[in-house]
Amino acid sequence: MADGFREFRVAHKVIESDIITSFYLEPTDGAPVWDAKPGQYLTLRVPGSDQPVLKTYSVSGDPSEAQYHRITVKRETGHNGAPDGVGSSWLHDHIDVDATLDVAAPRGTFFLDEASDRPVLLLSGGVGLTPMVSMLHRLSQTDREVHFLHACENGKVHALRDEVLALQNDRITARFVYRRPSDADRAAKLFDAEGVIDAAFLRQHIPIGDYDVYMCGPTPFMVAMYQLLQELGVPKGRISYEFFGKAGSLEALAKGTAPSKAASLATPTIQSLTFLTNPDAWAAADEDADQPVASASQSEGDVSFQRSNVSAHWDGSSESLLELAEDAGLDPEFICRAGICNSCKCGLVSGDVEYFEEPLHAPEAGQVLICCARPKGPVVLDL
Repeated sequence: MADGFREFRVAHKVIESDIITSFYLEPTDGAPVWDAKPGQYLTLRVPGSDQPVLKTYSVSGDPSEAQYHRITVKRETGHNGAPDGVGSSWLHDHIDVDATLDVAAPRGTFFLDEASDRPVLLLSGGVGLTPMVSMLHRLSQTDREVHFLHACENGKVHALRDEVLALQNDRITARFVYRRPSDADRAAKLFDAEGVIDAAFLRQHIPIGDYDVYMCGPTPFMVAMYQLLQELGVPKGRISYEFFGKAGSLEALAKGTAPSKAASLATPTIQSLTFLTNPDAWAAADEDADQPVASASQSEGDVSFQRSNVSAHWDGSSESLLELAEDAGLDPEFICRAGICNSCKCGLVSGDVEYFEEPLHAPEAGQVLICCARPKGPVVLDL
């Protein structure tokens, strides 16, 4: 545990679909697993070509489970000459029952607000359902109204379907959308609709209410859903999402984007709640996702980026020093945006900072990870 990792054993390996497999991880020290908030992820140390690399996967199981953590991983296949996903290929091809893994504690600011009593809308595409299933488990133990909406290509790639259905009750409704269902899918009635929803269709099938919305999936999926939710008047502060990219880019991408085929134009037999975008445009599942903005009291001050000869005023509207630098027109290095990879490390020339996400590996004195740090007053960075 000195370096933040703990040894876990693979107790079960379960094939969930043609491309998705679950791994049940039990700590070898016999102690209970860590507490995990619904929606958080684990960090695994994975063999790389030269040295180990860190990969993150959402906890997909019941967060109340004390014996094991479950991750559910999609095999990432390279496109246009790109290599297959390092972490997902290693897990699928080389990790079997009784194998041991180095795992760091659950992290991330994308998680269920359990203090809220508002109805919940869980929207997922592809393997983006994994944190949603964890949230659904916790929500099934409450009195909150829940709408679980999941989109994928067809039944062959649909993971955790039966588990989600088993959690339905008089407060929880689950609906599934297949882009290209097979004849077998149709015969078995595995899905509720196909096609892409428009705002009118969503308005027709989701009761009007002040929802807490959580989204995860391919970038186009979230862009279109974000746009539709805005059209329906859902406040931005009610929408949380897990997204790999620069903060704010989802809102920027949503401007001017429109779905290509509305489900409201489908035949009556498939006019059920549905949204689906291009499932080939997967978000980077083997890389960490950008986290939603967390509310916290912020200190104010001026931040100087010394090497760039740029200054910016910190007023609390940015999530981190990294985001402030981006807003100032700079392009700092980053990969994880969550204090894991140390790619954003830079020199702290003067001033003090505080971490809102504790780094997995603390930087040496005089250095700061700007992706998870905020200034405590005037700061000068070697950037």
